[in-house]
Amino acid sequence: MPRMNIHDNRSFERRKVDKRFVLKNLFRYLTPWVPMLALVFFANILGTVSNLVGPWLCGLAIDKIGTSDFSAIAFYAALLVALYAVSAVLEYLSAIGMSYISRGIVKKMRNDTFKHLSTLPVSYFDTRQAGDIISILSYDIDTVGESLAHDVIIVLKSVVMIIGSLVMMLIIAPVLVLVFVVTVPLSVIMTRIIVGRVQPLFRKRSRKLGELNGYVEEITAGQKTTRAYNCEEKIIADFEVKNEEAINAYSRAEYFGTISGPCVNMVNNLSLTLVSVFGALLYMFSVGSLSTGAISSFILYSRKFSGPINEIANIMGEFQSAIAAAERVFRVQLEEPEPPDRENAKELTNVRGDVDIDHLTFGYVEGKTVIKDFSLSVKQGQVVAIVGHTGAGKTTIINLLMRFYDAQGGSIKIDGKNVEDLTRASVRGAFTMVLQDTWLFAGTVFENIAYGNAGVTREDVIRVCKAAKIHSFITKLPQGYDTVLTDNAVNVSKGQKQLLTIARAMLLDSPMLILDEATSNVDTRTEQIIQEAMGNLMKGRTCFVIAHRLSTIRHADKILVMKNGDVVEQGTHNSLMAENGYYSELYYSQFESA
Repeated sequence: MPRMNIHDNRSFERRKVDKRFVLKNLFRYLTPWVPMLALVFFANILGTVSNLVGPWLCGLAIDKIGTSDFSAIAFYAALLVALYAVSAVLEYLSAIGMSYISRGIVKKMRNDTFKHLSTLPVSYFDTRQAGDIISILSYDIDTVGESLAHDVIIVLKSVVMIIGSLVMMLIIAPVLVLVFVVTVPLSVIMTRIIVGRVQPLFRKRSRKLGELNGYVEEITAGQKTTRAYNCEEKIIADFEVKNEEAINAYSRAEYFGTISGPCVNMVNNLSLTLVSVFGALLYMFSVGSLSTGAISSFILYSRKFSGPINEIANIMGEFQSAIAAAERVFRVQLEEPEPPDRENAKELTNVRGDVDIDHLTFGYVEGKTVIKDFSLSVKQGQVVAIVGHTGAGKTTIINLLMRFYDAQGGSIKIDGKNVEDLTRASVRGAFTMVLQDTWLFAGTVFENIAYGNAGVTREDVIRVCKAAKIHSFITKLPQGYDTVLTDNAVNVSKGQKQLLTIARAMLLDSPMLILDEATSNVDTRTEQIIQEAMGNLMKGRTCFVIAHRLSTIRHADKILVMKNGDVVEQGTHNSLMAENGYYSELYYSQFESA
């Protein structure tokens, strides 16, 4: 199978985030919410403007202190309380509204991503860790949602506050605004430098989290094997390495992501100091007509001007994290889905089960051929066994039959029809598969066996379970067929899981059957029972059997012996044993090792 190129990932991390690409896709999700966004923004702006009136009223109240006009002071104080109360309510409503919008966007984004994942070819999942994909669906999308719910409101409020404060300061004392001509560009330059360092670090943080999730998922699934081989210390050591890498990635991202806040805050404090000093000098030397109240209002506005700049700088790291996360999500959505069926592709109907493979050539990676000039002819109802060492190409043949991949050369025909001229769904529907890796979901026994069969009856399920010799076991479960299997059916044995998946396959009335090590997890006695049941159900079906246990395929009509992508021998069990070649070597080696 092809593997991910780590160097490609590292180069992806080093390059700058494509902000235009991210914003374009985010706008696609924001568009349906424009009316509600307008209301949220209006409420936020109105609340912020109400807040901006406060310093001006404070200045008027301070000037009235000198005249001892307490009624005017009381009026301004009451007005201040009312304005700040209105501002608080409006800001709260805008925050609630934005939270509601973000949840809606996250829901659709997650649905779209999951739906698109279901259209991607098998090769996509063969080259990626499941944990990394899960991390994108959960962590990355949640990060985007959190940023939309909180950071957007903060930025909007800050922008309005900065502009409003600047206008008021220009009205009160234009000369003092010159202080910000120096400090604001300094803040901007510092922020841009830091952001340039942060962007790739947050992308790396997301990838390291995905790797950690993948490792945890892998080890959790195989914890029994870990204990059986006394590998607890090794997996703990490996986990510590991966955890350390994730923590380091987090630390570096957070270090550069949060350093902008204190730096900008330092510049803002400097500007406040300069405003206070120059304002006092202007008042002392009676430059202009500045009153004590006007200077106080200016200082308050300067705080409201500098504070939002500091807030924006503080959340800049969160923004970079959200943008990096959004890019990972949208990159998945851009992955090419499984190629569409050819124009005028036909449905495969009334399948007999004749299969002809002619000079087939295939490789997962360009330049590395796995199947070389492979040919095979199978008639309806025949049983074809495929054997060989690991990596010989056995599973690849199945992948090509099911059109999980398409061949680079040669052809596969079913009933004389080239599979590439047929719809994928109809080709796959012609096969029933039982894999070595059993897959059962959290649900009842009945739901697991009836999976993929709409409208199936209880009687149908019982019939196939009896044929698979699993009915007796099921009836002894606490709720029989309504017993819930939990966490990939941990409450049943490996062999019983395999029997359940075989029963599920029996329920499908497909003319062709694929068994990929279907009895590998079953003991010898149970294997004999299954072989008897499968023998009856395989009658009339074209069957492809991948087997390492050669004793199970002695009665196959044709045995293909594969080695390094080539069929080196083929024939019946007796004829191949008589040749005393590679097959007989494999066969005898199993008994020697037994």
